[in-house]
Amino acid sequence: MRPLLEARLVNDVFGDPALYVAFVDERRALLFDLGDLSALRPRDLLRLSQVFVTHAHMDHFAGFDQLLRVLLGRKPRLQIFGGPEFAAQVEHKLRAYTWNVVHRYEVELLLEVCELAGDGHARWARFSSRRGFAREEGPTLALAGDVLHEEAAFRVRGRFVDHGIPCLAYALEEKARLRVASERLAALGVTTGAWLRELKHAALRGAADDTPIELRWRDAQGEHAMARTIGELRPLVLDTVHGRRIGFVTDLRYSEANVEQLMQLLTDVDRLYIESVFLDADREHAQRKNHLTARQAGEIAHRLRAQEVVPFHHSPRYEGRAGELLAEVRDAWAGPV
Repeated sequence: MRPLLEARLVNDVFGDPALYVAFVDERRALLFDLGDLSALRPRDLLRLSQVFVTHAHMDHFAGFDQLLRVLLGRKPRLQIFGGPEFAAQVEHKLRAYTWNVVHRYEVELLLEVCELAGDGHARWARFSSRRGFAREEGPTLALAGDVLHEEAAFRVRGRFVDHGIPCLAYALEEKARLRVASERLAALGVTTGAWLRELKHAALRGAADDTPIELRWRDAQGEHAMARTIGELRPLVLDTVHGRRIGFVTDLRYSEANVEQLMQLLTDVDRLYIESVFLDADREHAQRKNHLTARQAGEIAHRLRAQEVVPFHHSPRYEGRAGELLAEVRDAWAGPV
């Protein structure tokens, strides 16, 4: 079964953090962090619906200006998520420019900024090109646990970790999907059609077993129709496929408190993108900088029982030595902690 989402780092492992996640069957994408975005084409940026920022250090946020430049006059809406004071940080970037003509653009750009607080609330602010990107206060909403954004097919969860400042770690989770069991469908003597889409949608929204579905299909013998209930059809033609989970963890110090936050967010994650800034020989330096060593990143991946680990965000002091960092991560990930 094809995946719902395809994730890739925008830059190489020594470049600015940014994870681009494309929807396989849609012209849509998500972005985690706003580092250097020059490797992305304008059409990639125009597909973004939500951006999730870990924190506003320059290498994680400087790409905002490039993104804004591409979207202006071309895209109507974007949601951006960040931590404490994030709405003010976006506001300051927007106020650095003169907006005396932007209100005339045919396409209005509305930026909806979600500022995540440590008290379990999300505070929204809006910035519209029609009004020169003047800040407009939106609602303050209580979060459902650590769920930051949720749709029918996926959710994004986030928790704060310590980087000397609050920094968000993210989990992107595909929800369970339904796969058509083609061999059982053939045994039933029917073919695909609009009825199958209706059945899948009804099953996903939890419709009652006695909900009727009218099957209509065409084959070499002509047109056919019959009625069955969801309860009859679901076990015959549908299999539940659990969705994948992707973790994005960058900029944190190694501490039990941080590991505990990650375990609550990312235990048994399918793919873990995790910073591995320094070699473990430079552990004291890493601690002073509030970053992980490659070995510490691997130990965290091991404790999370990550199925796959992708280290990134290496210090430029190791240019040409990426293999050493990767080996240190993988050794710790594979072995006992």
